[in-house]
Amino acid sequence: MIVRHDRPVIIGSGVGGLSVALAAGPAIIATKTRLGAGSSDWAQGGVASALGEDDHPDLHAQDTLSVSAGLAVADAVEVLTRGGPDAVAELIRLGARFDRTTSGDLALGREGGHGRRRIVHANGDATGAEIMRTLTEAVDNRTDLEVHEDHFAVDLVLDRSGSVVGVVMLTSRNETEVWLAPAVVIATGGIGQVYARTTNPTVVTGDGIAMAARAGAVLADMEFVQFHPTALDARLDPMPLLTEALRGEGAHLIDGSGHRYMLDLHPDAELAPRDVVARANYRHRGDAYLDATMIGAAFPERFPTVFASAMAAGLDPRYQPLPVSPACHYFMGGIDAAPDGATSLPGLFAVGEAASTGIHGANRLASNSLLEGLVFGRLTADAVRRHRTSIDDGSLLVPHDALDTRDRRGVGLDPLRSAMWEHVGVERSAESLRAGLQQIDALTDQARASGEGRNLHEVARLIATAALERRESRGAHYRLDHPTPDPRAQERRTTKLRPALGRLPQLTR
Repeated sequence: MIVRHDRPVIIGSGVGGLSVALAAGPAIIATKTRLGAGSSDWAQGGVASALGEDDHPDLHAQDTLSVSAGLAVADAVEVLTRGGPDAVAELIRLGARFDRTTSGDLALGREGGHGRRRIVHANGDATGAEIMRTLTEAVDNRTDLEVHEDHFAVDLVLDRSGSVVGVVMLTSRNETEVWLAPAVVIATGGIGQVYARTTNPTVVTGDGIAMAARAGAVLADMEFVQFHPTALDARLDPMPLLTEALRGEGAHLIDGSGHRYMLDLHPDAELAPRDVVARANYRHRGDAYLDATMIGAAFPERFPTVFASAMAAGLDPRYQPLPVSPACHYFMGGIDAAPDGATSLPGLFAVGEAASTGIHGANRLASNSLLEGLVFGRLTADAVRRHRTSIDDGSLLVPHDALDTRDRRGVGLDPLRSAMWEHVGVERSAESLRAGLQQIDALTDQARASGEGRNLHEVARLIATAALERRESRGAHYRLDHPTPDPRAQERRTTKLRPALGRLPQLTR
C-alpha cells in the first residue's frame, strides 16, 4: 500500500532524530523499537561544550582537530564547537537536569583528548538517558509530531532523477507500505552489532547506512571504527561500558602485576586519545584492568551505571580492579553529509552516527557525538524545511529486493560478527582483511535472511573493503603491515555502490 505524507519522515529516534523533529515542526518519526531506544540512551559520557571560564569554542575545535589524525573538516568542526553552548542551553530550557557543583554551576568533567574541563554530565554516568528523557518528553508534548514505533525501514524510494521521495516501511503489523514524503532523514545510528565485542545495543545494525548505500548515496570514511578502550570483560553481549570519565577522575590501567603500562606509551597516559589506549588494552587482552578503587565509597553515587554493571558481574569496583577489553563503540564513517544533513541524493538527509560529516576524522574526540546530534540536528531541520519536491507516481524506483523483506530481526549472525572482530578489528593487515572478506562473502545467504542481517552484511563488507584500500595507519584504523601514517593518504575517502533499482510494482494506493 502507498501512503502519502505531507511531512518529512525521520527514521530513528536517538538524539539526532529527535533534535531534527523538535526543530523541524510537523514531522513523522519512525523507530524500529520504542521511541528513544538506541545508543543515545546508553551514552555514559557527556556533552562536550566550551562553557568554562578558561575555555573557548576555538580551543574545543583545536582538540577535536588534534585527535582526528589530520582528517577532520575544519569548517564543520567550527560549526560544531560554536554551537555547543547553545545546544546545552536548549536542553536545560527543555528540562534536562545536568550535574552541578555545590554553588549551582554546571559540573564540568574532563576526558581523554580534551585540554580543558568541558564535559557536561547527568547523574554521573547516565547523560544519554537524561538527554533522551528530556527529548522524548518534549516530543510527547508536541501535537505536530507523529510517532510510529515498531516500524522497520527497509529501503529508500527514488524517482528517475535520483531524488529520494520516500521509504519502504515494514509496519508494526508486519505489512509492507511505501511511504512517500517531501524528505527523508536517516538518523538510525551506527553499525555496532557488526562486531562480536561491542558496547552498542542490539538495535544498532547499520540499517540507515545500508539503505543509503543500496540507493546509491555517497559514503565516507567507512574504515574508521572507534573501539572504546574500556568495556567490562565479563562475557556479556553487549559489553558494559566503563565510561572514560572514570579515567578523567583518576582511574588508571594496570596489568596483572599492577604495572601502569600507559605511562610507558603516551605522555597523557590513560587520557591519551582513544585509539592509543584501545590498542594498548588490545595488546594486553586477558591481562588489562581498570583500577578505579581510589573513587572508593563515592562510586555508587558518582558512577551508578558502571557500579550496577560491575556488581551484576560479581565485581565491586570500590575494592577491586575491573577486567577490561576494547569493544566496538562508535562509527566515524557513514553517509557522506554536510553539517545540515544534506547528502549526495536530493531529498535524503542524514544526521548523527549514521552520517559522516567529517567532524571526527579518523578518531572521535570523547563526548562530541551527543553534541553532533544536538547541533547538526537543528541545522538539518532548517534544511529539511527548505527542501521542496514533487512526486510522480509513475517514476518510483526501489532496490530490486526491497519488497521481499518480511523478517526484520537478525538471528544467527554470530559467525559474521566473529569474523569482523577477528579480522577487521582493532589491529588489521592485508592478510586479515582478505580473510575477513572471504568469510563475509561465504556468509552471504545466511546473513541476508533478515532485514537486519542484510544490513549488517553489507556494512561489514564496506568496512572491510575500505580498510583494505587504506594502506596506512591513521587514528582508529591501524594496519600492522603499514604501521605509520602516509602523508599522501591524508584525505577523506568516499565510496558509492552502483544501485540495482527497479520500478515499484503496482500497489494499492
